Amino acid sequence: MTGATGAEAPASPGAPSQARIAARAVARSAAASARSLAAHAATAGRALARFAAPVTGVVSTTGWLVLAAAAVSLVVAWAFGWIEFAFLGFTLLAAVLVSIGFVFGRMHYRVGIELQPARVVAGERALGRLLVTNAGMSASTPSRLELPVGAGLAEFVVPSLPPDGEHEELFAVPTHRRAVIVAGPAVSVRGDQLGLLRRTVRWTDPVELFVHPVTARLRPSAAGLVRDLEGEVTKTITNNDISFHALRAYEPGDALRNVHWRTSARTGQLMVRQYEETRRSQLILVQPTERDHYASDDEFELAVSVVASLGVQVIRDATRLAVLTESLALRTATPTALLDDTSRIEPSRRAFPSVRDFVREATKRLPPPSVVITVAGSLLPVADLRTVETVFGPDTEVIAFRSELGAASRIARIAGTTVVTVGELSELPRLVRRVRP
Repeated sequence: MTGATGAEAPASPGAPSQARIAARAVARSAAASARSLAAHAATAGRALARFAAPVTGVVSTTGWLVLAAAAVSLVVAWAFGWIEFAFLGFTLLAAVLVSIGFVFGRMHYRVGIELQPARVVAGERALGRLLVTNAGMSASTPSRLELPVGAGLAEFVVPSLPPDGEHEELFAVPTHRRAVIVAGPAVSVRGDQLGLLRRTVRWTDPVELFVHPVTARLRPSAAGLVRDLEGEVTKTITNNDISFHALRAYEPGDALRNVHWRTSARTGQLMVRQYEETRRSQLILVQPTERDHYASDDEFELAVSVVASLGVQVIRDATRLAVLTESLALRTATPTALLDDTSRIEPSRRAFPSVRDFVREATKRLPPPSVVITVAGSLLPVADLRTVETVFGPDTEVIAFRSELGAASRIARIAGTTVVTVGELSELPRLVRRVRP
């Protein structure tokens, strides 16, 4: 006779192991503790770096290399007993210690930077003036000032100055190409002759010099380039304008001020006025800046000059204007503002898949234009320029200017687009006079 046993039933295969659950909990706790410790260590490290910055900040790259070489030399000397490496390590450390005395001292300067003029055309001469005044109560010690100018760095030696004494330095600014040249900030430098330690004090803010592109003077009213649509009647029907078109039956939501009461009384139902939309001229000037569309940097500069020449004349004619590039929307309040922004135009790389995508994205928030002018390089196919037509309606005239250095200047009509080839900037006024949208 068999009886029931006290043996426990085996655990089901899907039941989790208590040991495994505990191990996972410990692992998660350890990982959280490690992350917390790392975060605290990083915070402490940043605090320590900020605290030590006044000391470590004066050590130059050369100084850190010398300290590293000294440490390696001493380690090698201690590990292998080579006295030569010990001598080298202590010599390098002595050089760093001696250089410490060169960074002490305090200067009381007033420093001013002036650029004359503040705006020039590419190729014109521009000069800068650096004026250093001793604002202290005692004579200053000789020092060295560094002044970044564009991509270069100018260095000036300031002699000892009595109280309120002044020292002036003049320098030339390279303006052979269109750009925004930044001069400054001016910093005084104290340090040893080997460049191991270097302490700098900033005295001024940067000053900008605008080198404008060369432009061609166009005749007023752009000689036919911009259609004068001020008040021109279109075939679009609207409920609010000044050109009366017809009467129609009243619909809910119509403004009561448009109700023609005399006709309503005669017909027995409310009749409202309809108008033909009138348009004010709006010109959009766009320049695709994709580098691959231009054969050379000079061709890109020619395109920028064409944009600046057209834009300045349109602003002078008091026509509404928007000037756009793939990376910049230019200001058009005044000719000077536009020229300042054209100094900032730079070639881009793959900003948009195509010219059509660029124009569509750049103009989608602008009023419907009467004229769209695209200025591009010779490597952009004409077929891509023609795709700009599809972005706008039939009331918009599309004109394309292609900069092609050395080419014969000409005007061609391809489908609905007028294509103007500009071989040199001096030909632009003649070409613009012949363009008839």
